[in-house]
Amino acid sequence: MRIVIFGQGSYIGTHFAQYILAKDAQTRIDVLDAQSDAYKTYDFAGADAVLHVAGIVHRRETAENRGLYMQVNCDLAAAVAARAKAQGVGQYVYLSSMSVYGTNGGRDVRITHDTPPAPENAYGKSKLAAEQALFALADERFCVACLRPPMVYGKGCPGNYMQLQKVAMSSPFFPKADNRRSMVHIDILCAFLALVVRERAGGLLFPQNAEYVNPADMVRRIAACHGRKVRLVGGLRPLLRALVGKVGVVTKVFGDLVYDQALSDAFGGREQVRTYEETIRRTEQGDAAGA
Repeated sequence: MRIVIFGQGSYIGTHFAQYILAKDAQTRIDVLDAQSDAYKTYDFAGADAVLHVAGIVHRRETAENRGLYMQVNCDLAAAVAARAKAQGVGQYVYLSSMSVYGTNGGRDVRITHDTPPAPENAYGKSKLAAEQALFALADERFCVACLRPPMVYGKGCPGNYMQLQKVAMSSPFFPKADNRRSMVHIDILCAFLALVVRERAGGLLFPQNAEYVNPADMVRRIAACHGRKVRLVGGLRPLLRALVGKVGVVTKVFGDLVYDQALSDAFGGREQVRTYEETIRRTEQGDAAGA
């Protein structure tokens, strides 16, 4: 196969390339820099799929950069897809986000097939707009797959996992809570992406771990990987529940935010190449991708 990854230096794109080549060294991987106009002269002819992992994320939204989200996350994706389609590429795979649901400000959120998108910020709005633009290009010869992963974690992964990691490595205590979050480890996401490409899957797709994650338990497990012990302190649940939906950081850590597992059955669990325990161990002690 020949796969084009659009987004040089992307965490997900880099690990996907490593994952694919570890499974089949004969696969050809081309990587395009999203910060240049290289795609305008690149010859997509003969490529089986384009994996679009470029985008603006983990950046504080301001009035000045709000329009840039739409330009990069939506308009650029549509332009690259249109060129790839015109040159005969059969599949376009776009990394969207759970943020299209705009659920970080709520509590006890369980997303199902019937949950409508309702993005609340420029990032989520640009991702949803990109999905719509890409699906408008789809036809019998051009398959479009848009993935809406929850929080991605793995060794070296930027984002919220690093905040939990810092707590695990510095604090002897953490509030005990029974909330659940959908998350996906980089190995599981790469295995899911590999199946998307190999089986030319299309439509909306929802990769996630087979198990929901309890952040307090995750902090405890991270600490244990480094020989540390974090005591989970009970009795704070009423206070935490009162703050969920009102204080952003509390909502992100202690609110429920999950995909119904039925959303994620596209491949019958074949992407679940790691147990939850293994994902934490590999994140803290081993490589984040590979066989």
